Amino acid sequence: MQDGRKVVFSGVQPSGNLTIGNYLGAIKNFSGFSDEYKCYYCVVDLHSITVRQVPAELRKRTYDTLALYLACGLDPDKNTVFVQSHVPAHAELAWILDCYTMFGELSRMTQFKDKSAKNAQNINAGLFTYPSLMAADILLYQTEMVPVGADQKQHVELARDIAIRFNTIYSDTFVVPEPSIIKTGHKIMSLAEPEKKMSKSDSNENAVVRILDTKDTIIRKFRRAVTDSGSEIRFAEGKDGINNLITIYCAFTGKTVEETENEFSGMGYAEFKAAVGEVCADSLAPVQEMFAKYSSDKGFLESVMKRGAEEASYSARKTLSKVKRKVGFII
Repeated sequence: MQDGRKVVFSGVQPSGNLTIGNYLGAIKNFSGFSDEYKCYYCVVDLHSITVRQVPAELRKRTYDTLALYLACGLDPDKNTVFVQSHVPAHAELAWILDCYTMFGELSRMTQFKDKSAKNAQNINAGLFTYPSLMAADILLYQTEMVPVGADQKQHVELARDIAIRFNTIYSDTFVVPEPSIIKTGHKIMSLAEPEKKMSKSDSNENAVVRILDTKDTIIRKFRRAVTDSGSEIRFAEGKDGINNLITIYCAFTGKTVEETENEFSGMGYAEFKAAVGEVCADSLAPVQEMFAKYSSDKGFLESVMKRGAEEASYSARKTLSKVKRKVGFII
C-alpha cells in the first residue's frame, strides 16, 4: 500500500501494433483505477525481446504504446507511466527471483509452449524465464492487484507462488498480488480462427483488428469475420465465431449478451457483423484522435517517460534493497 492506497500494476508489450484485444482486455480499463489506487503502468520493452525485434521499430512502438496509454485516458499526473528498461531494478530483481522459481513451474507456462511453437528457431532462455521477470515487475511495487487478460492469469498465479515462497524463507517481504480480470471482453478471439486468441503478431491481417485501423478497414475486417453456417444471433456452445462477435459488441457497448441477442433478434449475420464493425470503429475514433495528438509530440512523451521512471525507481529501489538484505547481499 502506498499513500494510503492499494497498488495496481500492469504492462503491455510494444512488440506489435496493439489490437482491440489489448484495448478491451487491458488498456481501456486502466484509467478506471486511477482515483482509488496507486497505479503503475509500464511499457514492458524487456519482455518484447524474447522474440527478435527490429531495433528502430521497437523504439517507435515503445513511443506509440506510451502514446496509446495516454490516448486511452491514463493521466500521467494521476498514474506512474513508464518504460520498463528505464528502471533497472526490474531486471535485477528478476535474476534474484529466477533463483526462487522452479524449473517445473516455468515449463508448465502455457505461453512458453505457444511462443516456442511459433518461434521454433529462437527458443531462448529469456522466453523460458520471462514469467520471473513478470513476477519482478509486479512484486517490485508491492502490488495488490494486477489487471490482466485471462491468458495472463497463470503468470500472476506464479508471481503469487514466488512471493509466498520468498516470504516463507525470509519473512514477509512481498505483498501477494491478486489478478483482476474483467467479466466481459477479457479474451477477444481471432476473426479468422475464432478458437484462437486474437494476436498482434498474426500474419493474417483479416484476423486482427488493431486499435489504429481506419474505420473502413475495421468494418471490412468484421464483414469478413468467420462465423458458422447458422444465421441466429445467439451465444451458444460450439459457435465460436458468433460468440466472439457478441463478446466484442458487448465489450464496446456495455450491453449484456441477452440484451444483444434481443436487439438483433430476427436479423442475420451480415447485419450483425456490420453493426459490430460500426460500434468498434466509433468507439476507437476518440482514442485515435488523441493518439495522433500525443504521438506527434515526442518531447512530451519523453518527459512522461522520464518522470515516470523516476517515480517508479523510487518505489522499486525500496523493495529491491529489502530483498538484497534478506538474501545476504552487502548493500
